[in-house]
Amino acid sequence: MSTNNKTFSTLVFFAICGLGFLLAYPSVIFCAVAFAIAVVISVGVNIANQWEKAVVLRLGKFHEEKGPGFFFIIPIIDTVAYWIDTRVIPTNFKAEKTLTKDTVPVNVDAVLFWKVVDPKKAALGVTDFVAAIGWASQTALRDVIGKTVLADMLEGRDKMGEALTRIIDERTEPWGIKVISVEVKDVLIPSGLEDAMSMQAQAERERQARVILGDSERQVAEKFKEAALSYANDPVALHLRAMNMLYEGLKNNSTIVLVPSSALDTMQLGDLAGITALAKNLKNQTSESSDLIATKQLGIH
Repeated sequence: MSTNNKTFSTLVFFAICGLGFLLAYPSVIFCAVAFAIAVVISVGVNIANQWEKAVVLRLGKFHEEKGPGFFFIIPIIDTVAYWIDTRVIPTNFKAEKTLTKDTVPVNVDAVLFWKVVDPKKAALGVTDFVAAIGWASQTALRDVIGKTVLADMLEGRDKMGEALTRIIDERTEPWGIKVISVEVKDVLIPSGLEDAMSMQAQAERERQARVILGDSERQVAEKFKEAALSYANDPVALHLRAMNMLYEGLKNNSTIVLVPSSALDTMQLGDLAGITALAKNLKNQTSESSDLIATKQLGIH
């Protein structure tokens, strides 16, 4: 019974007593009758809140559901056996050190959202429907954990919640209870297993990085192969490309680049270097001959 209901009954009692005493005074009999009427009416008057349903029994048998709002019952004959809250109720439940399908002990915390849709079944079908739904949720959670591997449990919490919702709803439907949803809050695994999984994840990331790097090198090699086929049929293009590579390497830095003689021959630079050297030697010999002739002429004079 709610506080508002008790307060209202008390006010009704004092109001009827006061009115009866005023009308019956000074007759003691009429005052006693007024007092009895006040007691009967105050006991029979009830108020149910908007979210409440009252299950009324008449002589020990189910009579009807009352509420919300004001209603009256016959004292002694009728009794309000249960006040049922019809709002959505959250219930926390968990499973500790429960083995998964791959024999890993886990602790799982979840929350259940449910409501009473049939107050009659909830009041008469089970002794304590709140405790019953808590035990049903916990056993269902253990069943689902035992049928699920750890990887699926960590990745698919939504699927696990849907499975729990379906199982718990089937078990509590005879009690007039509707399960709205189940949310898995947390899955705790042993600390040693956490370290192992972290190392496994790191190794997997490194493997993926190596695979991506190898694939990139393969793509680059294919492009080089295509370029080589293009240069094979066009020596002039190969010569220009070689010259461009040397130019790009020397234009920004004053450095000496060692180039194999075979590369010079391929780029036709070896002959050019020999011709240049020969031209310099001929120029030096010509200069020496000119100096010798000039010296002889001066001696004659």
